[in-house]
Amino acid sequence: MSWRAISSRILSAGAAMLLLASCGAANDGAIDIALIGDEDAVFADSLRLSPGAQHIRAATQSGLVAMNRRGEVVPSLAESWVPTEDGLSLFFRLRDIDRPDGRELTAQAVRSDLLATIGQLEGTSLGQDLSVIEDVRAMTERVLEIRLSSPEPYLLQLLAQPELAIRQPGDGTGPLLIERTEDGARLQFKPPLERGEPEDENWQEDVREIDVRVAGPQEAIAMFNAGEVQLVLGGDLGSLPLVETGPLSSGTLRIDAAVGLFGLLIRNDEGMLGNSDVREGLAMALDREGLLADFNVDGLTPTTRPVSPGLPGDPGFVAERWQDMALEDRQSEAVARVQAWRQQFDEGDLSQPYTISIAMGRYNGWELLFDNLVRQFAGIDIELVRAESRAAADLVLIDRIARYPAPRWFLNQFNCSVLRTLCSETADALVADATAQTDPTQRATLMAQAEAELTLENIYIPIGSPLRWTLVRGSVDGLESNAYAFHPLPPLARVPR
Repeated sequence: MSWRAISSRILSAGAAMLLLASCGAANDGAIDIALIGDEDAVFADSLRLSPGAQHIRAATQSGLVAMNRRGEVVPSLAESWVPTEDGLSLFFRLRDIDRPDGRELTAQAVRSDLLATIGQLEGTSLGQDLSVIEDVRAMTERVLEIRLSSPEPYLLQLLAQPELAIRQPGDGTGPLLIERTEDGARLQFKPPLERGEPEDENWQEDVREIDVRVAGPQEAIAMFNAGEVQLVLGGDLGSLPLVETGPLSSGTLRIDAAVGLFGLLIRNDEGMLGNSDVREGLAMALDREGLLADFNVDGLTPTTRPVSPGLPGDPGFVAERWQDMALEDRQSEAVARVQAWRQQFDEGDLSQPYTISIAMGRYNGWELLFDNLVRQFAGIDIELVRAESRAAADLVLIDRIARYPAPRWFLNQFNCSVLRTLCSETADALVADATAQTDPTQRATLMAQAEAELTLENIYIPIGSPLRWTLVRGSVDGLESNAYAFHPLPPLARVPR
């Protein structure tokens, strides 16, 4: 073992001892953070990561690249990368860094871990995104090639996802060490040498520990109001009404108007929902502005498209639906479609509304949205009720942040291999054809055709864009709103200057 590896491990052991010694200290300079979520899910050792778990994984395990606080891709285990002219390969040069167990981190070790992760993600939407990766090759001890079947402009954003972190035996490949505590976890920076940075005798003066507690939204907000934590991460539209938005909260509430999906996925193809025209009627009937107006928050942009409008490079091939129809006319058409189907196929009591169930959360915001949906669907002779379980639901509320801002991400969420329910094989084939294109215009055209095919199936009822919120004290530095609502922990562990 090299002297650098030995000295790194000695420093690491010393840091761990300091970490344990300081766990019970009061007012020791640590920043206290509440992650909204379930503790078991946040600290789960799996590839199905909750938002809270993504923050922990990204802090303690590093990928080739990472996302900074602005949502931009930056170097991580790879110090640099070079794409080939045809866009079919990217060559990554690894940092001169050791694995957590003290052995050198080689391209072969990274290759093995990446291929194993990609294999485990098959059958998921992220696995679908990664399907363009044809091979991963170790070219030298520190140079890795990722070969693609077709160019993927957002490959780096994909590789920056916490699920793609390189996991090796030991304490983790990320910049922060983690130690579970009685009420959560404490994280602190590794010594510089273990992070692939120059040695600095005074490095601890520039960093601080992070104490993480996991709680439900109401408890997390209460901890913030009581001064027990300085930052709350992971709030969504359902919990937003729990936040005090009066004058005293000015400057503490930050909203991320994120890119992604927010709408109703139709999971049942039996009965009325088996009819595409009726499914379209449900989508036509919604007053999206009315559904979102009660929240009184900027950034909740209504849309009738399954692909978020206004993405970078959007050629404008696809427009919003029913722009030439007034809302009253759309609702009248929806009523006519529901009644026509019921008169022909419904064997129940036609004097009673047709019942459809939905699975969604129960926090204040979701209750508000549910009540609004109930009222609007009642206007077209449909009774909306809560489902006993997600598996038994006719509709499921989807509230999901995009991993990269391109039509391919949105369309892959509805891929038949992912949904295993209502889907469009034609749309999937068009996405595959588009992905294989090297010409950006041809790709955009085929993606637009795929969106049109998916739209015609009416398996998803778009409402708008997702929203995330945080609570933050003025003393916290290193946090910026971004389109992915992702706020990495390492910048928060640096002492503000």
